[in-house]
Amino acid sequence: MPLQWKVSVIILFPKPGKPPDIPSLYRPISLLPFFSKLCEKLIIKRISQIASDLNVIPHTQFGFRNEHSTEHQIHRLTDVIAYSFENKLYSSEVLLDVAQAFDKVWHTGLLYKLKQFLPSPYFLFFKFNLENRHFVTKVGSEFSNLAPILVGVPQDAISSPILYNIYAADQPISPYTSVAEFADDKIIFTSNENPLAARHHLQNHLNDMEIWDSKRKIKINNDKSSHITFTPLPSDKA
Repeated sequence: MPLQWKVSVIILFPKPGKPPDIPSLYRPISLLPFFSKLCEKLIIKRISQIASDLNVIPHTQFGFRNEHSTEHQIHRLTDVIAYSFENKLYSSEVLLDVAQAFDKVWHTGLLYKLKQFLPSPYFLFFKFNLENRHFVTKVGSEFSNLAPILVGVPQDAISSPILYNIYAADQPISPYTSVAEFADDKIIFTSNENPLAARHHLQNHLNDMEIWDSKRKIKINNDKSSHITFTPLPSDKA
């Protein structure tokens, strides 16, 4: 892949309703060369099929997958909550948000996973694609100096969504909890007649997640994560 194809132009957009003087509250968008995107589009169809055939991506992940949507996940969760209400169970959920998910993908870990199931030509394509990437930031008509990209998959690149799904595919599971995922958003949920038991199962799952996150260099955004318990008993506060 020509080096010119691996240079991203980053444009920063302020997030709605956020102070414009705080750099971390801007959303970076990567503008990539046309031929780079075309090449990725041709390759991504092939690896998507391979990943599907080999069940690389768990069935609980609905993000960026054909015939899957947020509505489907919402129906799953509401069905669980409704079932819990009908059977006098406490339905307890933890909602997790990954901090800068695409920007923090660890290249070595991603390549290790790709090598496990991709034919050599496809693996080498992504290896060369991730190596020696650079970016410049554009503000108005001005450009920054060229800088290397050492982690992450390009924002708005065609391959980035499935690469992230593959990178996060082996997260820990538990027989006492279920999960619902959409890209980097994840809900761990469980139902139990005892709310303390439900929270205990969630905490054990979170402990396993913490170990996994540390190994994969993933950080949870605590400010955007939360815990909620649904109960049919008006006298109990969640």
